[in-house]
Amino acid sequence: MSKIGDKLVNAIREKGEQMEGEMSFFGHLAELRGHLIRAALAIIFFAILAFSFYDRIFNGVIMAPAKVDFVTYRWMCDFGDLMHSISSYFVAKDFCVEKINVSLINTELAGQFTLQLDSSLMIGLILGIPYLLFELWRFIKPALHEKERKAASGFVFYASFLFFTGVCFGYFIVTPLSIKFLSAYVVSDSIQNLFSIDSVMSTISTLTLASGLVFELPILVYILANLGILTPKFMRKHRRYAIIIILIIAAIVTPTPDALTMSVVALPLLLLYELSIGVAGAVERRKKKKAELEILN
Repeated sequence: MSKIGDKLVNAIREKGEQMEGEMSFFGHLAELRGHLIRAALAIIFFAILAFSFYDRIFNGVIMAPAKVDFVTYRWMCDFGDLMHSISSYFVAKDFCVEKINVSLINTELAGQFTLQLDSSLMIGLILGIPYLLFELWRFIKPALHEKERKAASGFVFYASFLFFTGVCFGYFIVTPLSIKFLSAYVVSDSIQNLFSIDSVMSTISTLTLASGLVFELPILVYILANLGILTPKFMRKHRRYAIIIILIIAAIVTPTPDALTMSVVALPLLLLYELSIGVAGAVERRKKKKAELEILN
């Protein structure tokens, strides 16, 4: 009887531990839901602001890269003058943008309303990324040890900084160069370029947001290096393949025939890759130092 009683007690204890684990898991899910809801509310708040001031945002921000007086095109013209003053090989006017053939049309009854709604949500998402990262950090922080918390204390700042740097790079460099080339590209003079507003908005938002995500590479490398998945040795060994991939990405993002435009996009990505190698190296050195201290202790 005592054996049966012991088995029953052990079974009840195991079941209790299992239920406690399940409740803990669902408790974490409930906590994560709370963080995500607060982040979603922040994104909606920024989206409402964008929706309220949409006239200024649409003409002054969203469609600005499609206008010849956009700041990037002025920089290109000034750069052409500078290069021409250095060498007569460069023709200054080749760098100046005199006309952009972007004629917008709307083909759906609710097209302009959905345009305002979707683009406002996109702006809200971009502006709300820092708060989303902050909520994710608040969720992860309790599970970290004190040293891990100190090592990752600047996560929100660095991740937000890299994201907005990428967004600016996409908006001021990638987007205007792509619009300049694609709007002027024609297969035949008999075909008139009339762009739907959805197509233009999709191109601008995709290039801008994608650039912001690509610039998060050092953060991703930091996480993978801490998990032991990625090492600086591996990244150095496969640098040539990374360069080829970066050049392919630059060719796709800016489908322009000249090497100069491609280099403008590829160079920051190459620097980003080298920065990521440095990040992985710093993580590896910290791990070695920690292992040495554990051996000494």
